[in-house]
Amino acid sequence: MTSDFCVAVHALVYLNRKAKVLSSEELAENICTNPARVRKVMAKLKKAGLVQTKEGNEGGYRFDKKPQEVTLYQVANALEFRFVSAAWRSGNPDMECLIASGMADVMDGIFTDLNEQCKQQLKNITIAQIDHKIFGGKQS
Repeated sequence: MTSDFCVAVHALVYLNRKAKVLSSEELAENICTNPARVRKVMAKLKKAGLVQTKEGNEGGYRFDKKPQEVTLYQVANALEFRFVSAAWRSGNPDMECLIASGMADVMDGIFTDLNEQCKQQLKNITIAQIDHKIFGGKQS
């Protein structure tokens, strides 16, 4: 699992709270990462229509959606994010042993199911809810 999902959620909550155009440098400072990484993640959010961009010296990113309507499911889909995956697969499909030849596909199916369950849970969590967990209704 990469932390791009965390970068994306953090950026959206920060952009929502600030309610103005912010540069990748300012976002990176608040997220505690580098601007190039922020730009990579934000490009995917822009492509999915979750943020707007502004070009030029005063350019950057703006969140102009209703935070109660943007779910973490949408963020995960924008990033084509997988929550559970394996970098290594056991066995070998060419072996005669049914366990060795079948285990990788079985585990892939389990991981696919787990990813879908994670995404279904994320349909119930919005940017507004994340903001509320941090600020509890306080204005900044």
